[in-house]
Formats: sequence, C-alpha cells, structure tokens
Amino acid sequence: MNIKKEFPKPISIRKLIGPSFIILALGLGSGEVILWPYLAANYGLGIAWGALLGITFQYFINLEIERYALVKGESVFVGIAKIFPKAIYWFIISTFIGFGLPGIIAASAQVFANIFGIENFKWLAILFLLIIGFILSFGKTVYAVMEKLTKIIILVGVPFIFLLTLYLSSGIDWQILLKGLAGRGEGFSFLPVGIGLATFLAAFAYSGAGGNLNLTQSIYIKEKGYGMGKYSQKIAGLFNKNKIDEKIKLHGEDFEDNKENYSRFKKWWKIISLEHFLVFWCIGLFSMAILMLLSYVTVYGLAGNEEGINFVINEGLIIGEKTFSLLGSIFLFVVGVMLFQTQLGVMDSTSRIMSENLAIKFLSTKKNDEIKLSKIYFSFVWAQIAFGIILFLFNIYEPKTLIILGAVINAVAMFVHTGLVFITNNKLLEKRYRPAWWRKIIIIAIFLFFGFFSAIVFWDKIF
Repeated sequence: MNIKKEFPKPISIRKLIGPSFIILALGLGSGEVILWPYLAANYGLGIAWGALLGITFQYFINLEIERYALVKGESVFVGIAKIFPKAIYWFIISTFIGFGLPGIIAASAQVFANIFGIENFKWLAILFLLIIGFILSFGKTVYAVMEKLTKIIILVGVPFIFLLTLYLSSGIDWQILLKGLAGRGEGFSFLPVGIGLATFLAAFAYSGAGGNLNLTQSIYIKEKGYGMGKYSQKIAGLFNKNKIDEKIKLHGEDFEDNKENYSRFKKWWKIISLEHFLVFWCIGLFSMAILMLLSYVTVYGLAGNEEGINFVINEGLIIGEKTFSLLGSIFLFVVGVMLFQTQLGVMDSTSRIMSENLAIKFLSTKKNDEIKLSKIYFSFVWAQIAFGIILFLFNIYEPKTLIILGAVINAVAMFVHTGLVFITNNKLLEKRYRPAWWRKIIIIAIFLFFGFFSAIVFWDKIF
C-alpha cells in the first residue's frame, strides 16, 4: 500500500534561492559571455531583443519543468518516461552530442592562454577538463558544491563587469541598448543584413541554459527539497564512501489532494515563480545586456571580431588601453573563470540528465525502483571528459564553432522537450495543479517558435 505524505510547508525565499543560480550560470559561458557579445561586436545592439525574448521563453519553460517536480517529488524525466518510454534514448543521445562538444572549456582555455602567453591552449583545455572531473568527484554532495561555486562566481563576476561597463559607456550607449531591446538597430530592425541564422539561433537558444539543460531544473529543485522533493535523496560525491553505494529512489511520493495541501502548493508556486524571476530572469537579462553593451563600447566594428572568440581578447586589450593594462587582464581572468564554471555546471547537469535516463531504463526491467545513481552519474562525467580530450587530441578545438554547433543541436532539443513537458504536465498532474490556460498558450507558442526557427536554419544549411 502506498502511504501518502503531506505536502511540505513552504520555506522562506532566502532559503529557497539556489537552483536558479545554477541554471543561470549554465548560460554564462555560452550565450551571455560568448554568443550575444559576439553578435553585438559584429552587428551592434539592435539584436538585443533576441536575448530578452530568449530568456523570457526560458523563464516560462523552466517554471513548467519545476511544476512537475514540485508536485511529484521526482524529476520530469521520470514523468516523461511514463508516457514516452523511448524518450530516454533521445535525452541521452541529444544531451551527449549537444553538450559533449567542449567549446565552452576550449574558450576558457583560450582566454587563460592569452593572459599567460601560452601558445597552444588545447593542452590547457585538457587540464581544465580533468580539474572539473575532480571537483565534481570530491564533493560531499554534488549539488552543494555546485550551488556554492555558482553563487560566488555570479555575485562577484556580474557586479565587476557592471561597474566596468558603467565606467566605459555613456548615456547614448545605454539608449542604443534600450532601443536594441525593442528591436531597433542602427540601420535595421530586428535582424541585420548578413547575420548568420545559425549563430542567431544558437545565441537565442543559449539565452539562459538551453537545450536539455533546462530539464535539470527539476532535478536541482528536487535535491534542494522544493515541495514534494523534500522526500527525495541526493547524489553523493564519488569519493564519499559512506554513500556512493547507496541506492536512490527515483520515483516521488504521493500526497493527499486536499484543501491544505493545495494551499501549500499555491504558496510554493508563488515563491518559486518569484525566485526564478528575480534570479534567473532579472540577473540573467541584466548580465546579457551589460556584456553586450561592454562588447559594443569596446570592440564594435573592429577588424577580426568575426574570427572565433577574438572579440573577447580584443575587449581585454581595449579595456586595458582605456583604463590600465592590469584591468584588461582582470577582465579576461573573470571571463575565463565564468567560462570554466559554466563548463563545470554543464558537465554536472548533462551527467545528471543521462544518468537519470539510463537509470529509468534499468529500473523498467527491475522489480524495485531504487538504483545506485551516483556511480552511473560519475561514469557519464568521466565519459564526457574522455570525449572532450579525444576531440582536443585530434585538434578539434575551435571554441566558437563547437559552441554554435552544439547550440543549434540544443535548439532542436528545446523544441522537443518543451512539447514533451507540456504533454506530461497536462496528463499526469491533477487538473488544478496543471498550468493555467494562458500559460498553455505561451508554451505552445514557444514550442512552435523553436520548431519553425530550427527548420529554417536546417533548410538554410542543407539547401
């Protein structure tokens, strides 16, 4: 007999903050630091509307992902597998291909190599991958490590870049940014002539986390203990001998659908919506805006910007010329750390996605619903590290190319998972816990947008 639990009482928003920092930090090294500033450096700030629309889309997508975990106390992958059992293969393959391409860590290595005068940055990139593996492996619980690191980097890095941008920009530059958020560029509206559709779609998809990474929000809030996630277990560190062999239950707990529990759900929903708005949407949009503006006021129109991530290196040089040389190096150091942290977060999130889906497959052939998830998780961590090292050894390490290729794949992944989550929430959740009608319309519109835009990009590339 299944004993029902009570829906936990809501906690304060201060204690609630955490998962949104992680999901925000996952986009720092792809959309925020690289792709949107790259577009601003080459085409101006008239493309800023794409960042605004992209992160708004992801805000609504993420909340629907959180909704499922909040009510069910299990990841959304478990729910999707109940309706679409074969989806587990899609999530494993699309995640490994989309994020196994090590463009972000290659970018971090190239920035650090420039600071320290290292000629070939691929060896530094290999070292960084190994360091990431050890960071994830030695934590008491992986989630605790990730939350602490991301909070420190965002709360230090973003204010530093804001103050730098404030010093280097003028009132006119900020006016141009505001016009760009409304789609008004210098001589164009919305999209400039010559912009690569694949690059724009890549930046749009990475306005936040992107791809299947958004789905890990359900895992993170489960581990944080939101709602019914309070009853779930956490992934232990690889070298935490007391818990690495511990079997973890993937399926959540049920609760009695009564007035009190529904009232608690509504309170939870209100505060997680606010938390995600403040941390993910506000800080995320602010971060992208100031990084685009900084790119614009320093290197817009400069020769060589279109080649790889040269525009970032150029930014450091121009900042050094306009202030003092050390500040330019500090900027590049902060960017390098942000990129490194993003790769760390991506490695954690993707390994969670793949391990959870493989575990679901294993459990479908077993009588019980518990599995040693930590060991599967770390197998995927080190498999991705090995894959990245192999690519580097074969001299496949140009950062921007790898990032854009991965982002286009992940735009398609977002199209798929937006539809799957929509169906799952509307089939498995009790009626009054499902999204409101206006939220359904927004999600359907987002689903169609990603499908249409992805089709255009593929048509453009193939034909």
